[in-house]
Amino acid sequence: MTATVIPETNQHYDLDPAVFEQFLDPMRKYSSGLYLSDTDDLATAQRHKLRFVAGRMGVDDGERVLDIGCGWGALTLFLAGRYDCRVTGVTPAPRQRDHIEATARARGLAERVDVHCGMFERFDAPAGTFEAGAALGSVIHMPDLPAVFARTRRLLRKDARFYVSESCFRNGAIQAEFDARPGTAFVRNAIFGNGRLRPLSELVAAAETAGFSVETVDDLTDHYRRTIEAWIGNVETSRERLDELQDGLADQLTHYLEIANAGWGYTTKHYGLTLRNAR
Repeated sequence: MTATVIPETNQHYDLDPAVFEQFLDPMRKYSSGLYLSDTDDLATAQRHKLRFVAGRMGVDDGERVLDIGCGWGALTLFLAGRYDCRVTGVTPAPRQRDHIEATARARGLAERVDVHCGMFERFDAPAGTFEAGAALGSVIHMPDLPAVFARTRRLLRKDARFYVSESCFRNGAIQAEFDARPGTAFVRNAIFGNGRLRPLSELVAAAETAGFSVETVDDLTDHYRRTIEAWIGNVETSRERLDELQDGLADQLTHYLEIANAGWGYTTKHYGLTLRNAR
């Protein structure tokens, strides 16, 4: 039997950083925003979300925080700058690491920001190193979810909070029906290179098995729908520039984002889980 090979990184995130400048907010936050009013624009919603995540984690000034799948560093840099936290980000994409490190230096945050480039499954630190942790839309790329939660819990001190946001199938029956559909396969293979959408129950079971207590579950589905609508609008506005960077890229991104938005409430939901290392 041939073993399944999991890519070291996702091809989507290794695109030229200029691609993401064209359709994300200025912080390049690549996950759901939080819209508190009808007039909030994308950048405002993403700032709201960072403050919300910090509140759910209960971070205090100067604490050590783990940012799993830190992307382009929006949360990492926010916590280091706003709360003087010492943040360790983990990303499999060298271009993301380089961007975060350069931005941290430019903002005078280099001493408070450390970025590990590699798969989280291979990241290690002494037990109880971190006072809080987050994984914004990143565990979808990790096939062994129980092992990921177990590793995270070991890295967190007792009573630390771990915030996880993830898109999920509405239930196991929908997962069985739609996981092999062409749209799902397109997102998984043509965009990410790897990834597995799960029902919420699977996330909760893995977290509880690892020893976490579930404190809150926030339904952020409508917020992610509005976020993606804003991204689609930005792709259209930047169509010419995107196609200069890679032929046909604007259409590919639009197709991916429209597939994502078509499923909200019908096949998929987006949740934020606040877990506590209570045991």
